[in-house]
Amino acid sequence: MNELVTFVQSFARTNSEHCETKTRSQLFRMVQVWFMDSEDSDQRLEHKRNPPIYLDLATLYKKTGVEYFRINADDHENDELLKELRSKRGYTYEDQITCSEQCLPDYLNKLKAFYTEHLHTDEEIRLVLDGSGYFDVRDGEDNWLRIEVVKGDMIIIPAGIYHRFTLDSKNYIKARRYFIGEPVWAPHNRPADNMDCRKAYLQHLVELGKA
Repeated sequence: MNELVTFVQSFARTNSEHCETKTRSQLFRMVQVWFMDSEDSDQRLEHKRNPPIYLDLATLYKKTGVEYFRINADDHENDELLKELRSKRGYTYEDQITCSEQCLPDYLNKLKAFYTEHLHTDEEIRLVLDGSGYFDVRDGEDNWLRIEVVKGDMIIIPAGIYHRFTLDSKNYIKARRYFIGEPVWAPHNRPADNMDCRKAYLQHLVELGKA
């Protein structure tokens, strides 16, 4: 597990160096992560607590295992950091999805499924090429943490974590999806605490807490 932490820290340094070659607007893009409120109003709203409580990326990783990288979305196929990630982590399959009422078949039902709390047996890797949205993840105390993603943001959501996705009020996102081997699409809605991937994830959180 220490090797995994070292690997992630190494990628964080690489990502920082990688950002130095980008434009000023890209360089100063700061991903936002915050604790969600408990309101059940429109899921596309920000749902920040009052007052807001934000997390930095290091804290997000330690509390959830979620990883973040900044990628050149306009030339992602030639992005050196993405090439390194794909090689070292074995991403061999990829596709693209556009979520909007005009582009996504069965739009309303798909959005409902995306926002139902669930987990996967594999990592969920998403690179935003255009648009924006929110990934919500549970921390170890069962709080919802909301991660805002926009163009150029890449997040890796670990297997076994309870999470969900929603569009924001712009109602549009386009993203690349990466997989190790053939994609496994099936979500496992909560409760799924007896699944092996869930048990492994909880053990992973314990190890992160010791790092």
